[in-house]
Amino acid sequence: MLVVGGIPLFYMELALGQFNRKGAITCWGRLVPLLKGIGYAVVIIAFYVDFYYNVIIAWALRYFFASFTYMLPWTTCGNSWNTPQCREFDVNITGGFLSDWSTSNRYNLESVNQSDNEFTGLSSSHLSTSWSDNYIEAENKSRYTSAASEYFNRAILELHQSAGLHDLGIVKWDIALCLLIVYLICYFSLWKGISTSGKVVWFTALFPYAVLLILLVRGVTLPGSAQGIKYYLSPNFSAITKAEVWVDAATQVFFSLGPGFGVLLAYASYNEYHNNVYKDALLTSVINSATSFIAGFVIFSVLGYMAHASGRSIKDVATEGPGLVFIVYPAAIATMPGSIFWALIFFMMLLTLGLDSSFGGSEAIITALSDEFPLIGRNREIFVACLFTLYFLVGLASCSQGGFYFFHLLDRYAAGYSMLFAVLAESIAVSWIYGTDRFCADIKDMIGFSPGLYWRVCWKFIAPIFILFIIVYGLMGYEPLSYEDYIYPEWANIIGWLITLSSIAMIPGVAIYKLIVTPGLFSQRIKFLTTPWRDSQQYCNNTRLMMSSVANGAIRTSLIEEGEFDKTKNSLEMTEEQTQVLFNNSQYDDPPPEPV
Repeated sequence: MLVVGGIPLFYMELALGQFNRKGAITCWGRLVPLLKGIGYAVVIIAFYVDFYYNVIIAWALRYFFASFTYMLPWTTCGNSWNTPQCREFDVNITGGFLSDWSTSNRYNLESVNQSDNEFTGLSSSHLSTSWSDNYIEAENKSRYTSAASEYFNRAILELHQSAGLHDLGIVKWDIALCLLIVYLICYFSLWKGISTSGKVVWFTALFPYAVLLILLVRGVTLPGSAQGIKYYLSPNFSAITKAEVWVDAATQVFFSLGPGFGVLLAYASYNEYHNNVYKDALLTSVINSATSFIAGFVIFSVLGYMAHASGRSIKDVATEGPGLVFIVYPAAIATMPGSIFWALIFFMMLLTLGLDSSFGGSEAIITALSDEFPLIGRNREIFVACLFTLYFLVGLASCSQGGFYFFHLLDRYAAGYSMLFAVLAESIAVSWIYGTDRFCADIKDMIGFSPGLYWRVCWKFIAPIFILFIIVYGLMGYEPLSYEDYIYPEWANIIGWLITLSSIAMIPGVAIYKLIVTPGLFSQRIKFLTTPWRDSQQYCNNTRLMMSSVANGAIRTSLIEEGEFDKTKNSLEMTEEQTQVLFNNSQYDDPPPEPV
């Protein structure tokens, strides 16, 4: 997917942005006016993603603040949010978890569902027996949970206070405050444009590499890390038959590289026209892929250590989604010497990584709307403030006690199939309507040489076919949304699909609108709306010059008398209204042939 889809489309969007020097909406409107809706679609997708993505950054910031303590709060079970099923992780005890409940003395009697009277007058042997019975009963009822898991689910999210998506509960002020800080950072990094965000990105982009290297060295020196790395490098070929694996893989590739969000178009539009975009595309793709590969060693070396210490298999230790970075990794960090230091730099890394990605998504929206609507560009500071205020207000839903259910809904439906449809439309628009030869000629004009056969074949055939296959295969294996034991109601899945369709619908919706408002016969409308803006503008400008020449008597015989010239001039001269009518009609004539 990366080789035949991700990298070629990454290169394509960078080249489009640099050549047209506009955001997503204007760029696609100039490329193929009929499919200008692609620009609106990718902006809406980025808009939805920002609604929930910054909540993850808020969680990281909350953990970062919580790390400024003498003992990390996700390491103990004697807190108000813990349950009797909580177990602490300790590498000095066989099995990893403290399992002797009767002697660990980590619970108040209030944490057990028995009153004080039940213990009055009991001897120590009876008390020990009672604790032992309770231990066996609890073990039979449910599996034990780690202190890190309960901290994330019960202290940070307070998910136990919600019955589901229909019961969001109250807004958690600590997470909401962290979210507000995140948006304030984003605002003051983006309000002045690329000049300010470009300086901030130097830190947010480079700092994670330093932390990643430190964590890699620490991870591979832990006992059991080799087991985790071996598991990481061992492919599971049976997963290839699962539809969700293909969809998740494609989504991850595009999330990682950026096609389908308008981010690449926005950033590339600020490049110099003759910048070597080919080198940028290859170098960035290789660095991105290498970073992801190395990050896998960082994660799985620690998972191997956790599995070794707890006496369990890696697949039992590993988890997916937020649980990996907010439960498993913090639990591992807590067992390391100098755990507070490791926790601080880890969550600082998450914070900078998240902000860096958030800058890109927000800049894609701001640039696209500013280029399309100059009024927004002239009032950028006000628009950015309004945008982030809206983000914050909507994001409060994800900061509530049941907010994770809302977060999970957006995570599933906001940018999965919709992004794949948008990228498919992009590849069709460039390769089959705008023309691969024309696109390669544009690239040659910028960098001095044309893309090779590999790029042409990927753009025109392999990438769109592969993406279409993933979409169809994924829809065939679609399953309603769920989270652990909670099954989302049918109305929630309907809302999710409406979110997905709201962005995709912009592509046919804008196309239909343009066909309606464009004058002329239907065939003339199609021809005009599939002609690149540059060609139609050049053709119209040539026509305007010709009409102006005729109107001013430029075409005339040089050997005529003055009186005859006046007569000829008057007969050839046209009013401004007549010239405009002829100009308007001429724009629907056959466009010039496509350049080779």
